Amino acid sequence: MGMDLGYKRMSAAASFLASGENFMPQQKRIALLTGGGDCPGINAVIRAVAKKAMLEYGLEVIGIEDGYEGLIHNRHRKLGYDDVSGILTIGGTILGTSNTSNPYRYAVQKGTEIVFEDVSKKAVANAKALGIDCLVCIGGDGTLGIASHLMKHGVPIVGIPKTIDNDLQGTDITFGFDTAVSIATEAIDRIHSTAQSHHRIMIIEVMGRRAGWIALYAGVAGGGDIILIPEIPYSIDAIAAKVRERKKGGKRFSIVVIAEGAKPEGGNVVVRQIIEKSADPIRLGGVGFILGEQLERISGAETRTVVLGHLLRGGSPTANDRVLATELGAKAVDMIVRGEFGRMIAVRGGAITSVPLETVAGGPRPVPLDHPLIAAARALGTSFGDRK
Repeated sequence: MGMDLGYKRMSAAASFLASGENFMPQQKRIALLTGGGDCPGINAVIRAVAKKAMLEYGLEVIGIEDGYEGLIHNRHRKLGYDDVSGILTIGGTILGTSNTSNPYRYAVQKGTEIVFEDVSKKAVANAKALGIDCLVCIGGDGTLGIASHLMKHGVPIVGIPKTIDNDLQGTDITFGFDTAVSIATEAIDRIHSTAQSHHRIMIIEVMGRRAGWIALYAGVAGGGDIILIPEIPYSIDAIAAKVRERKKGGKRFSIVVIAEGAKPEGGNVVVRQIIEKSADPIRLGGVGFILGEQLERISGAETRTVVLGHLLRGGSPTANDRVLATELGAKAVDMIVRGEFGRMIAVRGGAITSVPLETVAGGPRPVPLDHPLIAAARALGTSFGDRK
């Protein structure tokens, strides 16, 4: 086994040198962390990065536990081949994660108050003490925005985009999205029959704080009659009119798919909770219940609301997400070997490429109002809650 591994390392080095690439044989160790909300496919990425790093280049792989929390408090462990075997199909992350641990704004309890401190120097020092040649950060805009700052403070970074919301700038798609859409679509399929049986308006609330990708794709795939997304403020009167139109046409039920970040014309999003110690303290949720009460009052139709919430984050990733995660993880190792730091791997026009980490800081990537799927849905009679 050792001789075989050595041969693979020599072959890889020879091929890079022959092709003129910047192969750096002095690299010995890399580390990975997963930050932000969990989603299906993270373990597939960890597996791809670790296995390729070990088998093809003989690199040592360190797992940082619980995202930036582990980097701040120096919690990590060495990952062996067996640690990353058999995890392709498992949801979540074997390393753990945190969406409240920002080294540049870290919540500290002092007496009865929570204050925020900059502990980034400690995080950078811990990363450097590990002697790593690169830190692979797997996450969304929050995780990768922090990674961009760490890069400027001397930590070599390669970013991998992860979010079920599919709303990151710089990439056409993120792993986890396909699984979330599949779960939401199955839920809509199941709700459809009970809506039809009881002649109800059924509202399915899905995740999507700032962009309506999940609601749009799952709504279309599940045959939603009304799809409400953050990008298109809705009119309760327009929604009620659609329900009445369907009833007049003999359809005594309606399916409404709504993103948690959807809001009425001239109104605001519904805030469910404020997490004081979080770098992003606002938690949305509950817009489906408010809409249901309004619709029941206006239309007289019995209404029920189902919030899918964290169901969309859990479980085994789809085949598409497993493949995408594997491709992104393998690409990350190539970038590390070539010294292409400070960049996020991206999918652009169907090709795997990379963009500067700063690209992610440009804000969320909303659904374009001229997106062809919106046009296709409208052509089939789907309402987006606006007055068109």
